[in-house]
Amino acid sequence: MIDELLKKWGEQLYYSVFVSPWGEGAILWDEAGVSELLLPGTGFTIPQQMIKEDIFDAVKQIEYYFDKKLKNFEFPLAITGTSFQMKVWQGLRAIPYGETVSYQELAASIGCPKAARAVGNANHRNPVPIVIPCHRVIKADGSIGGFGAGIELKKGLLALEKE
Repeated sequence: MIDELLKKWGEQLYYSVFVSPWGEGAILWDEAGVSELLLPGTGFTIPQQMIKEDIFDAVKQIEYYFDKKLKNFEFPLAITGTSFQMKVWQGLRAIPYGETVSYQELAASIGCPKAARAVGNANHRNPVPIVIPCHRVIKADGSIGGFGAGIELKKGLLALEKE
């Protein structure tokens, strides 16, 4: 995973570690902003040359989120995706803290009512989960759906936001 990111972003990519109730995660960034957020349980390792101190107060904001002191993030993002992915990710950011929508509802909200499956694929490609809250999307029948970092973490994030 990290080798792919280094190829994508080059040598000026750095990372900072954050602590969550589920373990350590990492924020990857360059001078333009945060490009990736790696959640606990995704099996990442970071090469030593990428270690750098926190920037943009991003780690503090992520940890405040886990402490229920922050609901919206205010650090720059430097993410890339297709125009459809960017549209989906913008739609995800409109889902209020503590609420959920179905893949179908999200597809309709971005003007693509028949694209629920494509919305799910875009969710899966979200480079900054939590910041762009893909965990707030569930199946139309109310069941939890998928999550790249595992269903237990998704359940935990939804429970954290409901408290």
